[in-house]
Formats: sequence, C-alpha cells, structure tokens
Amino acid sequence: MTMIETPADWPTNETEALAVQDALRDRVVLDEPGPPPGTGLVTGVDVAYDDERDLVAAAAVVLDAGTLAVVQEATAVGRVSFPYVPGLLAFREIPAVLAALGALSTGPGLVVCDGYGRAHPRRFGLASHLGVLTGLPVIGVAKNPFTFSYEQPAGHRGAAGPLLAGQEEVGRVLRTREGVKPVFVSAGHRVTLDNACAHTLRLTPRYRLPETTRLADALCRRALRQATG
Repeated sequence: MTMIETPADWPTNETEALAVQDALRDRVVLDEPGPPPGTGLVTGVDVAYDDERDLVAAAAVVLDAGTLAVVQEATAVGRVSFPYVPGLLAFREIPAVLAALGALSTGPGLVVCDGYGRAHPRRFGLASHLGVLTGLPVIGVAKNPFTFSYEQPAGHRGAAGPLLAGQEEVGRVLRTREGVKPVFVSAGHRVTLDNACAHTLRLTPRYRLPETTRLADALCRRALRQATG
C-alpha cells in the first residue's frame, strides 16, 4: 500500500480549482481512437472515503483486456486533499488515483474511471483531468447521468442513445445488460466516444458495471478498512 502525497501546488479551494479546469480543458484530445477494444491492458481506478477520519483510499486494478484476468493491483491511502464540491470531485480523487497508478510496475494501458469525462458541466470531469495529467487514454463509465438529459435506450444489451447537454452530445447512455439500468459513458482523453462504448461492452460480460470498476471498488474499500483498523 502506497501513501498519498498531494502535489505542493494542488488547489485548496473552489476558485483555484476552477482556474485549473479552465487552463487544462483545451488539452483534452478526443480525435484519437484509443487502443482497440479487447487488446493490451485495461486498468480500473476507484476511490473510497472514510469521512470521520478524513481518509481516502484509491485502487488501480490492471486486467488483460482480452481475458479480463487480473494482471496487477495497487492501492494508496492518505488524507483527503480537497473539500467536497459538486463538479470538482476530481480534485479530491486524483492525488489518490495517481499514487495508486504510480505504484504499478506495469503500464496501465487504457484507464477506466468510475465517473465522467466530457459528460461534466465544464466538460472536464475526472476521466479528462486524469488523462491530461498522465497522457494516458482514459474513459469514464458512470452509474448516473449527472445533470444531463437522455431517453432510455432499447432494452437489449448494446442499445445506446445520446447523453445531451442541450443539443450537444457529451456522452452516451449504454445498456450493458438486458433489462438492467444503463450506464453513462463519456470520452475522457485520447479515446473516441464510439470506442469508449465498445470498451465498456467488452468489460461487461456478466454485470452492469465494467469488471475494472467492480474490482477496483472492492479493492479500495478493502484498503480503507485495513487502514482504519
């Protein structure tokens, strides 16, 4: 388990964080296809909190993208580095996620976040922010649609529809299991939205959520329990 070190220049308040988002947003790359689905490595990242102790734990779980077998795992635990502000959750989570990714001995390949990329009020959610800082291809697969509008896709696996901010498609509503609530996919960095959806379907052979997210969620919660005794 790695201890989290927050960068010295990390924002400490909402004004500073908004300025960082504005400065980095134009660096997002959305016209690269990203790695072909089912090839190389894919890494899920997630975080868990202990609010009473002001602690956060992050996990990175690397899978073989073809077989979904676990290749490597890493965790990081430390103090929460930013207050809770809707739309600025990346500033709470990224120091922990970077520490977990940094503890891996292998390259992560494609990174899958439990959150948003372009599907964010300022078009710069966790997946985009993490991608810009690391240079990695990153996508966001969220459980909820944030503030955007959509229509329910058809009931079969693979059915999809646009996630809209007015007339702008910021993500896609994707049915990963028949008769189960959809997930909300958005491109983060260096992956197209079409490929982000294709990756999501490859990562959901049995459950609604990607295997990357399911495994990273369980691992970071376990790390947090161990850290708090």
